[in-house]
Amino acid sequence: MDPLFYLKPDNKKLNTFFQSFSMTERDRLSLNLLNVDTIWIDESEKSWRVDYLCPVPVSTELLELLTNGIKKEFHLTHLIWEKKDAKKKTQQEKDSVLKETIQSVSDIPETEEPEPCCDEIPLPDDPPPEADMAEDDEYMAAYNALYGQKFADGCLFGKPFNADNIISLNELTEPRRHIVIQGHISTQRDKDDNLVTYNEREVRGRNGSTKILVSFNVVDDNGGIFIKLFFDDPTEAKEFKNQLKPGLAVQILGNAEPDQFNHDAMTMTPIAIKKMTVKQREDNAPVKRVELHCHTKMSKLDAITPMEELVKTAIRFGHKALAITDHGVIQAFPFCADAVEDAGSDLKLIYGCEGYLTSDENGEILKEHKPHSGKLRSNHIIILARNDIGLRNLYKLVTFSHLTYLNGSGVHARPLIPRSILEEFRDGLLLGSACEIGELYQAIEAGKSEEELLKIADFYDYLEIQPLGNNAFLEREGKFTHEQLIENNKLIYQLAKKLGKLCVATCDSHFLNPEDAKTRAILQYSQGYNDADMQAPLYFRTTEEMLAEFTYFDKETAYEVCVTNPNKIADQICRIKPVPDRDQLYSPTLPGAEDEIQTLCYEKAHRYYGDVLPKVVADRLKMELDSIINHGYAVLYDIAHKLVKHSMDEGYLVGSRGSVGSSFVACMTDITEVNPLIPHYRCPKCRHTEFFEHNEYASGFDMPPKDCPECGTDMVRDGHNIPFAVFMGFHGDKVPDIDLNFSDEYQHRAHKYTEELFGRDNVCRAGTIATVAPKTAWSYAKKYFEEHNIPAHPAYVESFIAGLKGVKRTTGQHPAGIMVIPRDMDIHYITPMSHPADDRNSDIITTHYDYHSINDRLVKLDILGHVDPTMIKRLEEFTGINAMDIPVGDPETMAIFSSTEALGVTPEQIGTNVGTLGIPECGTRFTLDMINDLKPKLFSDIVRVSGYSHGTNVWIGNAKDLIEEGHPVEQTISTRDDVMTSLIAKGVDPAIAFKTMEYVRKGKAAKKGLEPDMRKAMEAAHVPDWYMKSCETVQYLFPKAHAVAYVLNAYRIAYCKVHHPQAYYAAYFSQRADVDASIVAKGEDYIRQFIKNVELQGRDAKAVDKDTVVYLQLVLEMLCRGYEFYPIDLYKSHSVQFRPEGKKGIRVPLCCLPGVGKGVARTLYLTVKNTDREFISQEDLLSCCRQTEQEILAKPVNDTEYRPDEEGLGHVGQTALDALAEYGALGNMPASNQMDLFSF
Repeated sequence: MDPLFYLKPDNKKLNTFFQSFSMTERDRLSLNLLNVDTIWIDESEKSWRVDYLCPVPVSTELLELLTNGIKKEFHLTHLIWEKKDAKKKTQQEKDSVLKETIQSVSDIPETEEPEPCCDEIPLPDDPPPEADMAEDDEYMAAYNALYGQKFADGCLFGKPFNADNIISLNELTEPRRHIVIQGHISTQRDKDDNLVTYNEREVRGRNGSTKILVSFNVVDDNGGIFIKLFFDDPTEAKEFKNQLKPGLAVQILGNAEPDQFNHDAMTMTPIAIKKMTVKQREDNAPVKRVELHCHTKMSKLDAITPMEELVKTAIRFGHKALAITDHGVIQAFPFCADAVEDAGSDLKLIYGCEGYLTSDENGEILKEHKPHSGKLRSNHIIILARNDIGLRNLYKLVTFSHLTYLNGSGVHARPLIPRSILEEFRDGLLLGSACEIGELYQAIEAGKSEEELLKIADFYDYLEIQPLGNNAFLEREGKFTHEQLIENNKLIYQLAKKLGKLCVATCDSHFLNPEDAKTRAILQYSQGYNDADMQAPLYFRTTEEMLAEFTYFDKETAYEVCVTNPNKIADQICRIKPVPDRDQLYSPTLPGAEDEIQTLCYEKAHRYYGDVLPKVVADRLKMELDSIINHGYAVLYDIAHKLVKHSMDEGYLVGSRGSVGSSFVACMTDITEVNPLIPHYRCPKCRHTEFFEHNEYASGFDMPPKDCPECGTDMVRDGHNIPFAVFMGFHGDKVPDIDLNFSDEYQHRAHKYTEELFGRDNVCRAGTIATVAPKTAWSYAKKYFEEHNIPAHPAYVESFIAGLKGVKRTTGQHPAGIMVIPRDMDIHYITPMSHPADDRNSDIITTHYDYHSINDRLVKLDILGHVDPTMIKRLEEFTGINAMDIPVGDPETMAIFSSTEALGVTPEQIGTNVGTLGIPECGTRFTLDMINDLKPKLFSDIVRVSGYSHGTNVWIGNAKDLIEEGHPVEQTISTRDDVMTSLIAKGVDPAIAFKTMEYVRKGKAAKKGLEPDMRKAMEAAHVPDWYMKSCETVQYLFPKAHAVAYVLNAYRIAYCKVHHPQAYYAAYFSQRADVDASIVAKGEDYIRQFIKNVELQGRDAKAVDKDTVVYLQLVLEMLCRGYEFYPIDLYKSHSVQFRPEGKKGIRVPLCCLPGVGKGVARTLYLTVKNTDREFISQEDLLSCCRQTEQEILAKPVNDTEYRPDEEGLGHVGQTALDALAEYGALGNMPASNQMDLFSF
């Protein structure tokens, strides 16, 4: 090499260029310390020699990576790196070295060699592998202190660039290269219909290499585009993703071309991306206004303001108070209160409502308010709570309006407030005259006299005026001119002055920012508003913006109505809490609950474990009882105990859900049959016990049978090693959430028993709020642009989803949640009440608040309906055995989890290698594949299957891979409890083990990596790296107690499948499938062909056909085992149950015939049962059915097989009889009672 020139480079620019290469984080850190001193250039041979300085060693791999990148960029043939020794120089000399100069070799001055740009200091420790570097504060603080803020130049990707000519996205319809666009990052839907900032997946190149594709959407005011970036290095991809946030403004240099999957949409491949700063609206007034009329997303299908963002904006503006006044409801209160608390702000929330006021006399709606349309006229009114008394009265008004005075029903229902009721509960309230639909403005529109207007205005505590744009529709409709609208506002101001009341200017805000008007237009267009595009400017204004709306007043008056008076109103209002604090649980009282729980526990414990309890039993029982009683939770256990006992007395098992099985007290009080103690033997006769304290067994059911060494009795095996902390927290202070699975046909009785326990007036259903889902929001936006004939990029359409998502559509009820109110407490201390879906004809009453908003304040009982207890009830009826007597560990039952031999069929016959089709937790294609891989041999193995299948990122890409690599199954993570118990067994401090379990099971480790203290504790305990990596993969973990409870019932059902097949199939088809009798009657060959055809269709198969295949696989298995269906027969078939008949037969019920629903089948069944003869004709049958229907309506039938309060009868018509006749279920029954000559 013979250099002619040398270059003293600008290391900052050079480093930016180097950072564009894909490399590891360690190399990237080293690169920041690398200082290129001189580049020697041989132009003729395309060769460079790079002299550099670096205080730390530079890896060969990094130099090779840089070499390849430089050679490619500058078309070089050779490049040599040479490290120089560092010598100290002054800062001025250091800086001069960095100036870019090009000189001839002969001009090189005789100077000392330069030293690096920074002193030799140690690199910060690496963050945990796979950790989220953007959120690792300690690591990033060290990183930024050493190297300066990452992305300080604004570049998220590539090199800095200049944006001379920015292309509008709606103009980008053809391929363009090296263009610059500007917009902000918008959310998009993922495959599960969740809103995400980006989507990510691995793609394989033609050469077999794997790249990471990160795709996201960018939109501007008029259009959108897909952005797709490919990364070779996962670390680089992760670092880039951490910078992406919804709303982040960016400029992108890149190439645009049609998307390969949607040729009508454009996709951009970036060359470089830099973030931009967008100025937000700010309130710069020295004294800020207060908004007293503001709507959120809880104003049904009308407002789109997110509660949290509204609060954040008011805080950013510096406003001291904010009123929440949704249409007829107050469901935003808890969300707004939480937002203020989370922000740590002193913003005063004013809790109110825009009610619907109607005139009445003593609560009776006046006739003149009942127009011909049948709808009651009403006026808007603003109601603000001044203090706690006012808040309670506001709650009562909301209850009255939703339960007693609800006008209409369903979507168009309107909760009215009669004037007399409002006056009765006016204490503690401030009343405002509201908007154009308010009583006062309506009177102005009607041209009423000043005397009448003063009388109307005098009812209110303050009067409202609003920006002219709010009422511009009146000008468009020709009712008022622009000048008259001004005069109307001035008139209201004068009325206030004459009455000595305050006049305030309000926004009547329905969206947050001016640009959100388009989103509200889409929402209103979806509801059929023809003028949806004529949006009033109903955005949340700053003080300056509000003052600008009232320049037709003099400055003093405008300031008075915009600033002074709203602040005076706010000053009259106390700081109040809409609901009690989360640590205030108001439990119902059951006299003697604490004593009863202790008595039940110790009686059963002594019955099981002896007069002197083993230490492990005594300690666990005392620890749990102390936590439960000291925190006031004994009543919750007593309630659950009584509910379970009532069900068991009725003959229905109860399954536990969630983590209640983690509580030994719950086991001793018969709330759950899951015993959470460590695995142990206990003798049912002499009560001798043996405990295994060193993880010898995962479950007591795994232990071999053993005779008692004291008396020779076969010992009971029990215990699943589940820590109590999983249920009530490490300190035992978490409110216990006792969820129970009752039989679906008993559930309604459990609900009624709850009313008996606490009184009907002290229970109500847990309310829910149904909002616009992302898919629905997308359909609204798509419809808007299509029907307006506006071409819109899919990314632009998707950008409106976030604004529409979460808008309230209606209300509902939790399917099983019962809220219990203490007898000495008014529900309005917590929440108002309403009907679900505003159905005035419903006899169900729910909490007005979504139950999540008042969780941990009132006791919520989850009395769920489930098919497993019902199926077990059927099995008990069909077999005569007690399900509790079924032995766990039966070899033939366990065999179906590894082969089909115990069923007497081959895999070829039934299409699967194991015999668990139709077994809960074990019969889906996903779990069948899992069972096929694992071949469970122990009870705990089946529990693992349940945990794997219910978790997220627990099996695929995690445990499955680890097992294939040779790691023991029992060491992999399947349930949340596995994390805690396995770490404790390895010596990790229990508190750290619990913290790690909670962190991992919620998916936080997958997002952020294990926290340093967790990783440090695990490394000290020699926890292997693969286990920590597994923790950082999990997104959700199932509770072990829940898995054990499910598997216990599944095992009992599996036992019956092996040993009582006729009863099993009858029970299964009664509970698990809507069987079509016309299909099953066609035989084995047809069924096999049907299944094959659906499988060949793959994803294109109809959902109904896929569902049919699920039960046809069981039909096929049943036929292969030698059992058969007997056809529907009017006199022999049950209404809805498959019934065993003979030795090998199962009679198909009436409801399985197409055209005969369950209600009709019940009527037919009861008619046959109650008519002790054969029917002479179809006419006779119909007549008897009419009589049955009338009798049932008059008096419920006392029949345990029919429950009129659950599902009811159906009307039997000729269509149903025709279907029965065509099938052959009526035999030779004639149509009519009349006979003709040829009948003889």
